[in-house]
Amino acid sequence: MASVLPQPGVIYGSRVALLVGVLSMLIALVGGLLLGTLAGFIGGWLDAVLMRGVEILLAFPYLLLALAIVAMLGPGVLNTTIAVGIWGVPAVTRIVRGSVLALREAEYVGAARALGSPGAAVLRRHILPNIIPGLIVYATLFMANAILLEAALSFLGLGVQPPTASWGLMVSTGRDVLLVAPHVATVPGLAIMLAVLAFNLVGDGLRDALDPRLRGG
Repeated sequence: MASVLPQPGVIYGSRVALLVGVLSMLIALVGGLLLGTLAGFIGGWLDAVLMRGVEILLAFPYLLLALAIVAMLGPGVLNTTIAVGIWGVPAVTRIVRGSVLALREAEYVGAARALGSPGAAVLRRHILPNIIPGLIVYATLFMANAILLEAALSFLGLGVQPPTASWGLMVSTGRDVLLVAPHVATVPGLAIMLAVLAFNLVGDGLRDALDPRLRGG
């Protein structure tokens, strides 16, 4: 039974986990940044429509929403990445919108408008640069959640498919031989735990480094 799961398979599975984490994070950040900026900066009916749609998506349990998306797209690494990225868009949209609404009322933004700066220039010079640091922190935390979600989808048979190595798929395979070969499931499970812990620690470190209030303390 020791040959059921070769150790290199766990190492190779990290490539899939990191690939899904990075690409899905980019999808979530780009989509959420675009929608959140439009909703917060333009406002009006566009804000109302976008945020009602975001609230509907956020009302679904996160795993159920991801399952629905991947069920429509089908299994596989690419479709799993797209599903996880789409799953993250509503949360990023809400974060960006809140930041834009707060910055839009800042005194220096009002001064820039009073001096005749167009909306696009105000957005590019004064609002977006103040949003990016917070998004960088959220990106690391999102990657931890993306790895967990990819593992959950693969465990359920809706994510990465054999023969591609995936930690969630390895845990699913190992549960059948858990009593006679516990390492088959526990080793990839530990890999998931360590990866998630690492990204969470990186996110906490970046938050402390990028937040001026914490630096001042």
